[in-house]
Amino acid sequence: MGIKAKLSLPFAKIIRSKTKKWSSKPIETQEKVFKHLISKAKKTTFGKDHKFELIDNYEDFKKQVPIRTYEDLKSYIDQIVAGNEDVTWPGKPIYLSKTSGTTSGAKYIPLTKESIPYHIDAARDAILHYIAETKKVHFVDGKMIFLQGSPELDLSYKIPVGRLSGIVAHYVPNYLQRNRMPSLKVNCIEDWEEKVLAICKETLAEDMRLISGIPPWVQMYFEKLIAISGKENIKSIFPNFSLFIYGGVNYEPYRANMEKLIGKRIDSIELYPASEGFIAFQDSQNKEGMLLLLNSGIFYEFIPAAEFFNENPTRISLKDVALHVNYVIILNTNAGLWGYNIGDTVKFVSLSPYRIVVSGRIKHYTSAFGEHIIAEEVEKAIQYAVEKTGLMVAEFHLAPQVNPKEGKLPYHEWFVEFLDPNSDVTDFSTALNEKMMELNPYYNDLINGKILRNLIISKVRKDGFLDYMKSQGKLGGQNKLPRLANDRKIAESLHLL
Repeated sequence: MGIKAKLSLPFAKIIRSKTKKWSSKPIETQEKVFKHLISKAKKTTFGKDHKFELIDNYEDFKKQVPIRTYEDLKSYIDQIVAGNEDVTWPGKPIYLSKTSGTTSGAKYIPLTKESIPYHIDAARDAILHYIAETKKVHFVDGKMIFLQGSPELDLSYKIPVGRLSGIVAHYVPNYLQRNRMPSLKVNCIEDWEEKVLAICKETLAEDMRLISGIPPWVQMYFEKLIAISGKENIKSIFPNFSLFIYGGVNYEPYRANMEKLIGKRIDSIELYPASEGFIAFQDSQNKEGMLLLLNSGIFYEFIPAAEFFNENPTRISLKDVALHVNYVIILNTNAGLWGYNIGDTVKFVSLSPYRIVVSGRIKHYTSAFGEHIIAEEVEKAIQYAVEKTGLMVAEFHLAPQVNPKEGKLPYHEWFVEFLDPNSDVTDFSTALNEKMMELNPYYNDLINGKILRNLIISKVRKDGFLDYMKSQGKLGGQNKLPRLANDRKIAESLHLL
């Protein structure tokens, strides 16, 4: 056992002990964060515009600060991008994290000297909690790879601009630099396919023990490794690979295929990072969900997803949340975001401590017939069908068919890329439909009421989803395929078998 592995266990115990201190006093911890944020931002442009000097408690805050999207805050963000100081947080951000926007094009999310450390520490602490619980430290002495965006920064703005994962790459601790891959030269390659190929060549002969990234892009990396090496699976290439760290999308729909590619089941850690803040991480291999980070410079609010589009939806803080309710999560941060809707929905699976699962996106759902199907349901249904039939799925997308030909009943069309394109999907389709009817009572009523016919599966050709993402300029990095739609824009761009 190397010196890093030996030192990691006592360090992990210290970090877990610190976590227990604040997580055992969740409401008090959030109240401290709230007061600190309000106090710091009182003299900013935003603080003055919203009368922060009158805010003494959360009820006051709700009266002064409405819920906003990026587009709603854009007038303030534009001032920040222009280089103005004290706009939504004291001083100027040290970076702007560039993300893909919707109605406003690219989005520029501020990262401040106060917020950056939490992004770094949370990723580290997730690994340390794993070590503290499992006592597994073997991976610390081997190579680690982080499939991420380029660390190159655009310095043509008043504030350096980059992708979050690339910005964070500049803060990898010195003690991990020798273990970390890919090299800076390879990590700076912009073209994703070229980058993955270069990473494969660079890592093929290395002792990779920890691999991190968004599941579909790691899956692509594994497939290329196997093709290049001629080996049967990843286990035969990296025999000491033992820990997979992921975030951005639910791993479960990919797990069966990933484990087939790897050749064994390995431990995994789920993270919930966003440019707006590092929200949660999986702190236990034995408990469901991720620990909500309550002392990370973020004051959280929640709106029941079922009420979100109402004129006056319920808006609550942590103390009033309930188990197993879908909430839209709202952030107030030490990067200067206020009443900020990042678009995600979460569900609490534990209140002691507060643990969440990400259940979907408030804008990503299928409800062409009033069924309001969410990501959590389609992911569970796919997982069930995979487990029941043994058919491996690479990727999928659901879109409604409202006006089918020949006057037949409308239906949900599932676009699925199977590993074996010649698979008979009859049983898979039946299992998928059964599970959807079980998970969503509205869908069940629509089927039984002969408003909808049973779902139909359309097979997507190999790499069809990768080709689509490439056509949209969203191949690799932090980009994710929308699983659900209310229209057929993505559906009509896919190449079928």
